Amino acid sequence: MNADVTVDHTAEVSPWNDTTASVAARVDALIDAMTLREKTAQLYGVWVGASDEGGEVAPHQHDMEEAADLDALLPAGLGQLTRPFGTVPVDPALGALSLARTQARIAATNRFGIPALAHDECLAGFAAWGATAYPVPLSWGATFDPDTVGRMASAIGRDMRAVGVHQGLAPVLDVVRDARWGRVEETIGEDPYLVGTIGTAYVRGLESAGIVATLKHFVGYSASRAGRNLAPASMGPRERADVLLPPFEMAIREGGARSVMNAYTDTDGVPSAADEELLTGLLRDTWGFDGTVVADYFAIAFLKTLHGVAAEWADAAGLALRAGVDVELPGVKTYGAPLAEAVADGRVPETLVDRALRRTLTQKARLGLLDPDWNPLPAALEGADLDDPAALRGRIDLDSPANRALARTVAEEAVVLLSNDGTLPLARPRRIALLGPNADEAVAVLGCYSFPQHIGVRHPGTPHGIELPTLRVALAAEFPDAQITVARGTGVDDGDLTGLPEAVRVAREADIALVVLGDRAGLFGRGTSGEGCDVETLALPGAQQRLLDALLDLGTPLVTVLLAGRPYSLGRAVEESAAIVQSFFPGEEGTHAIAGVLSGRVNPSGRLPVGVPRGPGSQPATYLGAKLAHAGEVSSIDPTPAFPFGHGLSYTRFDWTDLSVDVQEAPTDGEFTLAFTVRNTGGRSGTEVVQLYLHDPVASVVQPVQRLVGYARVDLEPGEARRLRVTVPADLASFTGRDGRRVVEPGALELRLAASSADPRLTARVVLTGVERHLDHTRRLRSVVEQEPAARARAE
Repeated sequence: MNADVTVDHTAEVSPWNDTTASVAARVDALIDAMTLREKTAQLYGVWVGASDEGGEVAPHQHDMEEAADLDALLPAGLGQLTRPFGTVPVDPALGALSLARTQARIAATNRFGIPALAHDECLAGFAAWGATAYPVPLSWGATFDPDTVGRMASAIGRDMRAVGVHQGLAPVLDVVRDARWGRVEETIGEDPYLVGTIGTAYVRGLESAGIVATLKHFVGYSASRAGRNLAPASMGPRERADVLLPPFEMAIREGGARSVMNAYTDTDGVPSAADEELLTGLLRDTWGFDGTVVADYFAIAFLKTLHGVAAEWADAAGLALRAGVDVELPGVKTYGAPLAEAVADGRVPETLVDRALRRTLTQKARLGLLDPDWNPLPAALEGADLDDPAALRGRIDLDSPANRALARTVAEEAVVLLSNDGTLPLARPRRIALLGPNADEAVAVLGCYSFPQHIGVRHPGTPHGIELPTLRVALAAEFPDAQITVARGTGVDDGDLTGLPEAVRVAREADIALVVLGDRAGLFGRGTSGEGCDVETLALPGAQQRLLDALLDLGTPLVTVLLAGRPYSLGRAVEESAAIVQSFFPGEEGTHAIAGVLSGRVNPSGRLPVGVPRGPGSQPATYLGAKLAHAGEVSSIDPTPAFPFGHGLSYTRFDWTDLSVDVQEAPTDGEFTLAFTVRNTGGRSGTEVVQLYLHDPVASVVQPVQRLVGYARVDLEPGEARRLRVTVPADLASFTGRDGRRVVEPGALELRLAASSADPRLTARVVLTGVERHLDHTRRLRSVVEQEPAARARAE
């Protein structure tokens, strides 16, 4: 091993390096030995980019702040390294070497030998050059499959650990409240139960690989007014408690998440980064969270520059530290010299610094970063010649065949068949017209936090690092005997219709026409979907609706395919398109998944995690609305979606029968058990997604008409039947009462077993009896679905 990645382990073991002592004792000994400057150094990061030659990382110059001076900072230590892989394109092996050399330098430079904790983005896969681009979280929601999402997260975590990263900034647990918000693609959906269960599975998977999962954005980011990024959040305490907080609570209590990131937004005038009641009172004192709270990038500085609740950097630091923000990211602005000076002159108590420091050092100790045998070099580089970068290049594969197979599984499960008049699956067409702006566009499958769209666009000429077959390529493989003719028609958002006549001509001459519409992911207005890419309406971007309408006027059967980051109003296509296939940025294997659905090789099983609007201007709307939020005679606006939450079709048929309920009445601390049978009555294997909704007809405060409280994927061969048992604890009927406490009230309930939020199949009417019961954070959070072994259905 080269000297520049070697750590001296011959010195006497200090108390903080003694692995026979408790973590608490080790951390206390370290804190007692530190100066104030050394303490604050552990509370901030430095934004860096790894070297593609294997040298040390270079500080990143960002337009929000100046690059850090590592020579000046490192003698005091360093808390975090920000995005070493997610800043510039770098070969994974050389990036790992670059990070290892930098970590060795950091440890050698400070008195205590403490390395930094390295974090990176992993919203839809590890955001590193050459790493697998998985489907975006909105597609995770469409799978209704926590187990597969958990396996995906484990794979992502293993790849991150392989190159020396410790923390991942995911998952996003924001519940969609307005689909105009640009970051809808990063969310899991519009229902807190779906977001919580899928998000918790992702957390478990990431944490199982040794990566610290970071829940974001805590809390209310998605409830911003008018769907505008970083706008004030419009929500009352009940909406916050019953809709936006439950996914975070579940991911902490059941997932074991070790980090939380604050939201940028303010709620009723209090910015999240300065909200002590939220970050300490609720998160820690009530829920018992003992991990670290990290600032969303620049959020502490925003207390001064955007929110106007701090006059100086030191004031911003004091507000955030007192609220419970432990680590400033991405760099050092307020927790460095301004915080140290504020402590020194008595404006900020040093006990607050020690509190945050104890949490950050505890996390480092549990990651093994304080152990005497800590080694910065990842196992994948052990035994390699570190002085020969050319030989190292390609040594670490972050896009393995196993990864790609898993990415395809997630993508296939996430494709939603919205409508179908029998045209799909396609029966070996001879002439296919492939039309639209995303028909032959490689990056149309990627979200804004994928490496090519997030970082790669700033490095023109650099290859994507992964294979991104377009839908044209995937269709050619799926239909090798077909003649496929491509015509773009128009761009995603340029409004150019000069290609419309050609698209019409090609469609008219074809047996089947496929029009591929949707989004281009980007950041801050450089795309139609993504962070800062908010929209005024849910009309298709640019001139895409005009292209769609022109094609619908022809006699050629038209299949509409969406590659998008949010749901869009589709106008006439809802009734007139032969079929509609919805995919939310399905990742690098996404076009193969879509082609498989079109051919019938894949039987679609995805379900909508967000409703598809009928009109472009009915937002904000969600199926979770109370009765007054739905269509009625008192308003000329009808928010009823064209396709509701939970909707999705299959190429086979399912019957639901034989509902039984163990007891019709149960106490407010009891439970109900429902049993029913699902049969595949069609001619091919398929997956039904059973959904359970709770309807509370009379409550002391206004409730949603219904809300999801359970679901399961049921795989059945033709003719097979399966008996399902669903146990629903009374706790799931709880809500925030008038006094602000969570309550279960006695009274009648409906438990609706449904194929979507608008398609109930079986309904159990039950009654909660006894006294009103108040619950705390130890309540039961989910129902339990048990499936008996499948059996051949008896002939009728």
